[in-house]
Amino acid sequence: MQPILDATVFIVDDDAGVRDALSWLLRSRRLYSESFDSAEAFERMLLGSGNGFSPRQACCLLLDVRMPGMSGLALFDKIIALGLQVAMPVIFLTGHADVPTAVDAVKRGAFDFCEKPFSDNALVDRIEQALAKSQEAVQSLTAKVGLKIRLGELTERERDVMRLVVEGLPNKLIADQLDISVRTVEVHRARVFEKMEVKSAVELANLLRSL
Repeated sequence: MQPILDATVFIVDDDAGVRDALSWLLRSRRLYSESFDSAEAFERMLLGSGNGFSPRQACCLLLDVRMPGMSGLALFDKIIALGLQVAMPVIFLTGHADVPTAVDAVKRGAFDFCEKPFSDNALVDRIEQALAKSQEAVQSLTAKVGLKIRLGELTERERDVMRLVVEGLPNKLIADQLDISVRTVEVHRARVFEKMEVKSAVELANLLRSL
């Protein structure tokens, strides 16, 4: 699998040796990483922006289960609460004693877990798979944001026409319902298609359904 460009692997582990080793491993595979020495430090990064953290590129999180202060599991709960576990898949790093806990986390939405000491190749393979999943999720979120922006650019009349077009009404019935001329409906319909970047009523309906 080819590395995904412009992706970030976040590392959260209280052990500096583990952080350094993982950073070196990722650099050797042309993957960019950012390290945090505690769950609290990573949470501050997530909440640092006024609008909260919103991934604009592929990313994943390597998260230690046991750490002083906030545990990896507690941080994972916060990630779920923020709705980030899909766009930022979580791979737990765990010791043998924590495997059942990590398995339970996977059932709750974590991407996977790797038991220490882990195989470098196996870990990088899972990281690349997590980044591919993240990229799909980020692209989907970006498309939805763009769609909402385009919807916001429609006038009230254009939204009225769009709603009836999606319901499958012909221009004549739309004109009758809105008490406007068929020509006016045609103009609004054309503008809706142009603003929403579609070429048919079916394409428009499918686009709106994606929301």
